[in-house]
Amino acid sequence: MNEPEPKLSATVLIIRDGADVPEVLMVQRHHEIDMAGGALVFPGGKIHREDSSPDWDAFTDGDFGPVQQDARIAAVRETFEEAGLLLARPVSSRGAGQPLVGPHIAEKLEPFRSAVDRGEHSFLELIREHQLVLALDSLIHFGHWITPTIMPKRYDTHFYLAPAPPDQIATHDGWETTDSVWIRAQDALDSEASGKAMIVFPTRMNLNRLREIGSVQAAITRFSEAVVITVQPQRSKTEEGEPCLIIPDVPGYGQTIELLSRFKRLPVPKE
Repeated sequence: MNEPEPKLSATVLIIRDGADVPEVLMVQRHHEIDMAGGALVFPGGKIHREDSSPDWDAFTDGDFGPVQQDARIAAVRETFEEAGLLLARPVSSRGAGQPLVGPHIAEKLEPFRSAVDRGEHSFLELIREHQLVLALDSLIHFGHWITPTIMPKRYDTHFYLAPAPPDQIATHDGWETTDSVWIRAQDALDSEASGKAMIVFPTRMNLNRLREIGSVQAAITRFSEAVVITVQPQRSKTEEGEPCLIIPDVPGYGQTIELLSRFKRLPVPKE
């Protein structure tokens, strides 16, 4: 049987300063979704055909090359669809590092979220109509994970870190996601460890990298300079013979083995 090709995807860790350490935005996937239904995840999803349109060149700040450009556009679109946050600037005040739009613009585009998600309204046209540009430069490349070959659905996922747009209100969409929460990385990990939440392996590993960061600015400084290593877990067995996945010893993840028995409510890996 041929291995399924991984689909290019993007995921965003939106962070804001909390009382002591940053909080990250997580949304809960609808329980009826076939992949990780009910899990706490970061906003994200597969690349759409329009995300690769050359017409975006006039409506984006930043030039990152074919794969990174497409993935960043998808990341901004998915953040809008799933969380209602808009990582964009007015055309009139575009430029790397310039302020993002405020809540009045995000609220104005809110009624289009569902139509954009269903492909009934072009995200590119929405941005063009409202004279905006996507702030691709506000995304920091944070991680790169490729689904193991043993899985029936595979993704080539780029993770990004982005400061929350000031004063915009994050809300789940109500169809793909049924809840949203700002949470400290350690609290999310503790919730998963106690069985109160389901968090899939790559999400948990990227929470591990974030949990010791003291502020949003510290995260920006540290991860802007970090080298992103591609992680593709491989099937193996523990010394006791239990099936597992192994990953490279990448700094920050704090784990190199994941038991396949932890893959609850996920598609069963192929033998």
